[in-house]
Amino acid sequence: MSRRPESERSDWTDLDLLTREEAASRLREEMAATAHRLAVSDDDAERALLTSRLRALREAAEELAAPPDAHLTNGA
Repeated sequence: MSRRPESERSDWTDLDLLTREEAASRLREEMAATAHRLAVSDDDAERALLTSRLRALREAAEELAAPPDAHLTNGA
């Protein structure tokens, strides 16, 4: 961990950055794995958690699929 104040740290400190395509690919893999776990689970509590996780993964994938600056537009 850097002892320098955050304002003085480089923006490139984390060199393991993902491209949007790499992140989308990993999200798809995780969605498939989560969907499979959900399909085979017979535990209601686990199913509820997996359903919530799958929903969050899908929302993240939808946001990632949007153009990078889509959040900056105000719909005008």
